[in-house]
Amino acid sequence: MRHRRSGRKLGRDASHRKALYSNLTGALIEHGRIRTTAAKAKEVKPVAEQMITLGRRGGVPARRQALRFLRSQDVVHKLFSDVGPRFAGRPGGDSRIVRVGPRLGDAAEMVYLELVDYVPPEVSAPPPRQRRERAEEEDQEPTAEAEPDEEPIGEPEPDEEEPATAS
Repeated sequence: MRHRRSGRKLGRDASHRKALYSNLTGALIEHGRIRTTAAKAKEVKPVAEQMITLGRRGGVPARRQALRFLRSQDVVHKLFSDVGPRFAGRPGGDSRIVRVGPRLGDAAEMVYLELVDYVPPEVSAPPPRQRRERAEEEDQEPTAEAEPDEEPIGEPEPDEEEPATAS
């Protein structure tokens, strides 16, 4: 029995689970929002908030601790230069889980794990395709059915007559 044993195994061994948490936390810090399953999000949320706390603290030791876990200098730089100062005034609760619905393949419950100040980027709609009228097409492109330049309908006349050769 699993009485009072915390944490989910997620079908992975310990090193794979640690790598998963590291990658998901790095993606959350880098992008501001990730889409994942509910079980993974519930496990990653405390880890991500701990990393944000390190970013809020600042300093070389905190940066080294974050780098040891996240393993990406770019993500750690963004954590300490952008994300940490943004959440400096908050007492905690830096991320939230927003339920999306079941995944089509296996009906796993999908969620967005996002930072609380995340604002989705505005996606500009592509301009509507303009339809051309048939009349405009006929005006612009001459068709094969247009009137010919008054050629006779009979057999074509030979341009030059070739002399008959006697062999």
